[in-house]
Amino acid sequence: MGAEIPKQFLEVSGLPILMHTIRCFYEFNPSCQIIVTLPSDWKEYWEDLRHSHHFTIPHRIVDGGIERYDSIKNALRFCSHKIIGVHDGVRPLVNTVTIERTLLSAKENGSGIPTLPLKESLRKLKDNETYAVDRKNYFTVQTPQFFQEEILLNAYEIPFHAGITDDASLVEEAGYTIFMTEGNEENIKITTPNDLKFAALFLK
Repeated sequence: MGAEIPKQFLEVSGLPILMHTIRCFYEFNPSCQIIVTLPSDWKEYWEDLRHSHHFTIPHRIVDGGIERYDSIKNALRFCSHKIIGVHDGVRPLVNTVTIERTLLSAKENGSGIPTLPLKESLRKLKDNETYAVDRKNYFTVQTPQFFQEEILLNAYEIPFHAGITDDASLVEEAGYTIFMTEGNEENIKITTPNDLKFAALFLK
């Protein structure tokens, strides 16, 4: 992003991105347990933001770790529900339908991750040559990713390695089946300045 502060604190449509994200889950279910992991050096900054914006949605702050894996493992110690969802703090455009579909899949099947089919053509690079790939066999993966508590806790017994790109990949490595649900197109992960413009448009 090239910003001086972590991107979850960047302001879009009058609020830091992270506040928009937290609100998505509070509006879905005001009684859900919301746990936020933050680098310890930025916890005081978040508290200042919370007070200046009069942000009162209940949530618990937990220290983040070196890797995403470490942050989530820290947060799991405080989870108190049988279904646990993991979401990127910089995805403030997830809608309630996506949350509901994915949560229901986890209740029924053990897991639920929101995905979307690819729209663009896809090519694979191999030995300095490219080959067309059938896009119907590929999906983009979003969050929140929901899992039954026992499944996710078992998965996080696996030591960290570079191949863990999200919770679904870790759960799959632990031997469980991943069930896909339909995501929503605007549920992007804000990564670039263009993403900020896109998010501002929808949040208005």
